Amino acid sequence: MKLISWNVNGIRACVNKNFMEFFNEVDADIFCLQETKLQENQIDLNLDGYHQYWNYAKKKGYSGTAIFTKNKPISVTYGIGIEEHDQEGRVITLEFDEFYMVTVYTPNSQNELKRLDYRMQWEDDFRNYLVELDSKKPVIVCGDLNVAHKEIDLKNPKTNRKNAGFTDEERNKFTKFLDSGFIDTFRYFYPDKENIYSWWSYRFKAREKNAGWRIDYFCTSERLKDRLVSASIYTEVLGSDHCPVELVIK
Repeated sequence: MKLISWNVNGIRACVNKNFMEFFNEVDADIFCLQETKLQENQIDLNLDGYHQYWNYAKKKGYSGTAIFTKNKPISVTYGIGIEEHDQEGRVITLEFDEFYMVTVYTPNSQNELKRLDYRMQWEDDFRNYLVELDSKKPVIVCGDLNVAHKEIDLKNPKTNRKNAGFTDEERNKFTKFLDSGFIDTFRYFYPDKENIYSWWSYRFKAREKNAGWRIDYFCTSERLKDRLVSASIYTEVLGSDHCPVELVIK
């Protein structure tokens, strides 16, 4: 089973670049989007053979997630059941027979870390949500988690140490999440692989120089470890400031 996740940074803009070409070529069983940046009825994506699920932010042109799946889920949940967190369209959960599929667009701590306190609360609440799901059946969670976990996960760790996405607080929360029974699948396959990133700033020719961050993930419940086949990052795929990431699982 092939799973894809992509922060498209505006699906309408991405569709005008090469979204459909990549979507058709990769032929995923489940394809997850983050930062769709639209409201209902603002796009009509004709995706033959897929069921579509969208979660929109209340604020126009902001945040938002979607999942496209070939197999119809047993149930669909939008958000995590906490009103404070569920205004921004950040989470969709599909329940299948053998697992839960969750896509997430984690809140950014923002310039001067003005949203770091909120982010810390989000981290605890979202982790608790996943642990609760995991108590029922295995979980696959993917998306833009807005954190580079270790120094190996970004080009310039020293100069970014206290910046959003690489604060000690955010990194510690990610460690705590993994310690609660989850695997970072890319690092499972490639513990020491350097210079592979999933996001590059639009400024300073960052992508050209590969001055990036790995902040897009597929994580799974520990007990799915034996079913993991491969993890990939499509660094060559353009259309957004992020590139797609992939998990293949038995």
